[in-house]
Amino acid sequence: MAENRVPQRNELPDETKWAINDIYPTDEAWEEDLKKLSEYGEELESYKGRLSQSAQALYDCLQCDDKINVVADSLINYAQRKSDEDTRVSKYQDLCGRSISVIVQLNSRCSFMSPEIVSISDETLESFYKQEPRLELYRLALTRIRRQREHILSDAEERILSLSAELGQSPENIFNMFSDADLKFPDAKGSDGKTHQVTHGTYISLMQSPDRKLRESAFKSMYSTYTSFKNTMAATLSAQTKKLDFIAKARKYGSALEAALDGNEIPVSVYKNLIEAVHSNMEQMYRYVRLRKKLLGVDELHFYDLYTPIVPDCDVKISYEDAKKEIKDALSVLGEDYIAILDEGFSSGWCDVYENEGKCSGAYSAGARVHPFVLLNYSGTLDSEFTVAHEMGHAIHSYLSNKNQPVAYSEYVIFVAEVASTCNEALLMQYLLKKSTDKKRRAFLINYFLEQFRTTLFRQTMFAEFELKINEMTQRGESLTEEVLRDIYRDLNKLYFGDDIVIDEEIAMEWARIPHFYYNFYVYQYSTGYAAAIALSQKILNGGKEAAERYKDFLKGGCSKTPIELLSGAGVDMATAQPINEAIALMGRLLDEMESLMEE
Repeated sequence: MAENRVPQRNELPDETKWAINDIYPTDEAWEEDLKKLSEYGEELESYKGRLSQSAQALYDCLQCDDKINVVADSLINYAQRKSDEDTRVSKYQDLCGRSISVIVQLNSRCSFMSPEIVSISDETLESFYKQEPRLELYRLALTRIRRQREHILSDAEERILSLSAELGQSPENIFNMFSDADLKFPDAKGSDGKTHQVTHGTYISLMQSPDRKLRESAFKSMYSTYTSFKNTMAATLSAQTKKLDFIAKARKYGSALEAALDGNEIPVSVYKNLIEAVHSNMEQMYRYVRLRKKLLGVDELHFYDLYTPIVPDCDVKISYEDAKKEIKDALSVLGEDYIAILDEGFSSGWCDVYENEGKCSGAYSAGARVHPFVLLNYSGTLDSEFTVAHEMGHAIHSYLSNKNQPVAYSEYVIFVAEVASTCNEALLMQYLLKKSTDKKRRAFLINYFLEQFRTTLFRQTMFAEFELKINEMTQRGESLTEEVLRDIYRDLNKLYFGDDIVIDEEIAMEWARIPHFYYNFYVYQYSTGYAAAIALSQKILNGGKEAAERYKDFLKGGCSKTPIELLSGAGVDMATAQPINEAIALMGRLLDEMESLMEE
């Protein structure tokens, strides 16, 4: 039995848990809304065949669709958040499954909408806007649907695709249940002989330990376990890429990447520009790896040496209360109105703070309409503090979009999703550096900043390149065996980390534990978002109130413009590689200072 035991949920104080009952007071209230959602589906289906007949019918149908989205949002959020509290509880797994089933049925019922909207002539639609002025609210939404007319299928075909949506969730659901609920890892043992429980929540803190034997033990515990199930994991990931390939071909896209990006109005060139820009700046990563090896004083640098601080004895435990205070101080440059929302989030049940047995691993923010819900697994490290800042960035982005946009435009697209979160991190780092007077502490913080570049800009781009490669292989009809996946992943680690690190065989299995590979080309946005956030944080710090207001206008924008336009309004041009190049140039300057500090 490990000495550092993870508690059961009922052992944690209520004030550290999110207020899930703000969505529904009871499971019975959830059941009532589930029935109501089915009734709304009947109402929606009554508009079938009528959308091109009158402006009123089109407007009423869109209003009904909004009403469905609001209820569906509450149902999914309640079921998923309750399930994530303890993934072993089958009751809430059942609620998740039932809510998804009803939503799939609704999507099937409303499959007529896009084909009918596309079939309306431009002249008729313009006359509708004049006949029913309230329809202007949906002009942008209708334009977006009609822009994709070549990818919208017949009513019957759309119905078949919508019916397959629940089946399409299977790879991700299997991965989540297997990785979070079923997998157990052997305890790690430190040089003092003490054992430590290895979970998804404890893994990074163990990898940050100064005890190299403990780091190696945790590393091998994690990846030897996944290796034991390498064929299962490969089959699950292969199913995901086949699903994306099927959808892309069915909707007449040239690739799964094109299909994934088109819905958010992102050119494929943005994805490929990111990979090319990082490749052209790889020397900064190699330089960091060489510095890490030198400062750790090891003959060989291993992957289990990448997370531990290279400036020893400077990492201190940070209580959750202290972390909240520092985050508030750091973000005060965004104005009193922003801090007021942050205070509300911290004090009004937005956050589920600590790990418990069975709890979903990692961290996220879910932008429910009643208020956001933030899952944390806070462990008292500097990384945990930055995770709080990160997820609260997401939460406030969702809060402001929901408060300032109508339902049709309140949900921001994933391309901008990581900007607000990483901007918060950048502002927190600049605040901590500014108030640091001790050279050793400053070097420790710069190392942490450099780690953000490694993990968020370079590593996520490596993930994006891996995802692109495996999806392209599936498109070509090639098999994704466990051996093939390990070879690709091993080679990418060699490319991204260079010659000054040992490519441990275990790292070739890292792909098996990354949930984002089931998110449909999501990970590249961590990198683009980080580059945009670095630029925005500098503008906020140097541009005063005007820059902060422009940034908050971006947070309020939802999807009322294209992502590129929204970011342009805040002052960043993500249609080019310039923000990526500038971010990596900042990394170079940090390396210069780090080398100078460590020589003193």
